Amino acid sequence: MSKMKPAPAGVPVSDLIDNAIAELGDWRGEILARLRALILEADPGVAEEWKWGKPVWSHDGLICTGETYKAYVKTTFAKGASVPDPKGLFNSSLDGNVRRAIDFRQGEPIDEAAFKDLIHAAAAVNAAGKKKGKA
Repeated sequence: MSKMKPAPAGVPVSDLIDNAIAELGDWRGEILARLRALILEADPGVAEEWKWGKPVWSHDGLICTGETYKAYVKTTFAKGASVPDPKGLFNSSLDGNVRRAIDFRQGEPIDEAAFKDLIHAAAAVNAAGKKKGKA
């Protein structure tokens, strides 16, 4: 289970995420840092947040979380079941009706282009849902 702590008052979220990555001090921190960079590159309008003791990225709603475990780093996409995944990156939480996740393990390559496409698609799903709510 993730060992990330709740956010202390007054600490910028970016600092919390930087600190969480640094505290890991191993391959998990490297993967989380790379995933964070890809998310920020894919969607410059994304908001970084700290919820449930972990980094969270949102745009018109939650896109995904970044969780660290002993054997893998997990990104859980809140509405992943609605997000097209033509490259088949989702490899966890596949039985749920809403969420989907990707477990990244040490030494496995990251399909960076496909991951960024998932971020774009998740933001589009959120934006479409937001527009529906305004109608």
